[in-house]
Amino acid sequence: MEKAFIFTMDDNIRFLQELIASNAQSIFDHPYTRTLKELHEKYGVKIQLNLFYKTPSFTLSQMTENYKKEWQDNASWLKLSFHSLEESPRPYLDAGYDEVYNDCQKVHNEILRFAGEESLAKTTTLHFTRATNDGLRALKECGVQGLLGLYGTDENPRSSYQTSKADDVILRHGGIAVQDGIAYAGIDIILDRFTIPEILTQLKSLSSRKIVKILIHEQYFYKDYARYQPEFRDKLETAFTFLTKHGYVPKFLEDVIL
Repeated sequence: MEKAFIFTMDDNIRFLQELIASNAQSIFDHPYTRTLKELHEKYGVKIQLNLFYKTPSFTLSQMTENYKKEWQDNASWLKLSFHSLEESPRPYLDAGYDEVYNDCQKVHNEILRFAGEESLAKTTTLHFTRATNDGLRALKECGVQGLLGLYGTDENPRSSYQTSKADDVILRHGGIAVQDGIAYAGIDIILDRFTIPEILTQLKSLSSRKIVKILIHEQYFYKDYARYQPEFRDKLETAFTFLTKHGYVPKFLEDVIL
């Protein structure tokens, strides 16, 4: 198998609200998506945006269908998926089947409406990577075939979803585990948690792995966010430059597991 890197972005919704508020002519008129398109053109990166359904002032139901063809035309490198109903700590830690199924379907239905089936990813990262067995069954029945989670390191192990301790070890070391029809993989680096030198150090330590999974959150892009990171783009450029120079090919998680 060729070496691959997977790039996902969590907590997305603000750029959609701002797109329609500005009456933009293109989804790439927004500085966030314009940046992503430029990075795709430079590195060939494939990008998955995991969406909230709502904020206090906006829901995905308000998203216009005017850009549907543009979403479809770019679906080979830009996909959308369910993340959570809204920003909330550990929203699905104790959630039952109905809550997870209904929230996921809300997001999926809106993606299908405004961006088309081509744009709907077959994998996601659930907000805070926690779910009950019933919640996982709901995701599977919504069509989710793969989940990215947080599994830590040998020194600081973590667990996500309901994977077994044996599978957690596999996932911690870069492998993929399949349980009850869902494929699981571990996120290797959350870029917004590290400086650029730290990102390079982390990537070097992972360079023997066949698959590297990296993630960043939307909110750090915006200057008015309390924890704004002016080096947001530089962090992405650093990671993509390193990975492509070391022979990694950009993929969606679904490309790897299906």
